[in-house]
Amino acid sequence: MALLSLGDVMSGAGQLYIVATPLGHLADISLRALQVLAEVDVIMAEDTRHSQRLLQHYQITTQLLSLHQHNERQRITGVVERLQQGQSIALISDAGTPLISDPGAKLVAEVRESGLAVVPVPGACALIAALSSSGLDTQGFTFLGFLPSKRGQRQQHLHAYARSPYTLVCYEAPHRIEATLQDMCVIFGEQRRACLARELTKQFETILTMPLAVLRQKVAEDPNQRKGEMVLLVEAEAAVAEISAEAEGLLRLLVKDLPLKKAAQITAQHYGLRPKPLYQLGLNLKAAE
Repeated sequence: MALLSLGDVMSGAGQLYIVATPLGHLADISLRALQVLAEVDVIMAEDTRHSQRLLQHYQITTQLLSLHQHNERQRITGVVERLQQGQSIALISDAGTPLISDPGAKLVAEVRESGLAVVPVPGACALIAALSSSGLDTQGFTFLGFLPSKRGQRQQHLHAYARSPYTLVCYEAPHRIEATLQDMCVIFGEQRRACLARELTKQFETILTMPLAVLRQKVAEDPNQRKGEMVLLVEAEAAVAEISAEAEGLLRLLVKDLPLKKAAQITAQHYGLRPKPLYQLGLNLKAAE
């Protein structure tokens, strides 16, 4: 299948392209992204050694320059000058969509303030991939980026979102995942459902959705769940309803003989509750078995 023509991909010179690259699987890149990366004058990459592997795989020989948190401010003037001279530049990150918990925001702001065009070339994004496959509510979500590394600051941060009506999404480092899950159990409650999406699109990809207490125990028992790139999601506070012991008891009885959805509907009608929280409670109970 032929690539799109350059005219279809690049609307003109002197533009900064924000190009999404694969999270792990090298096939997860668009034809448009490949065309742009091959045709721009320069590619700005967070880690040129890492990005070189992707470019070599697709036989792209465009010049690579680094742009990371330590040199972004110094690079801005040169990038703006190149764009003003009519060169086109692509910005990529190590994986996924640039600027999402990655450097580049200062550069993009300066380019736009200079009256130059910034063109998104969309593709893979870890937080969206995790959210779409988590089984949690996707109608609204709050992205927290990386949580603070210090426990006190992290707990304070989590407290601020404890009653959020939206699914919470954050990135976490492997060496902090156990401590973060412990904090979440205390602040959000052990029965709040959460999802750990790890190593997305890679060989050892795992996506686990279960109550926080169960997830914490699984991560503690399995060293493999403490490795790799991680996205951690927690269901909205509104999804956790106050369900009486009597209602929970009826639900437990009904699910022995009925599908969970039907059992939740009957229990909801009997106690004047909403079916959805009961259905989620049933999922939590199954996960804990």
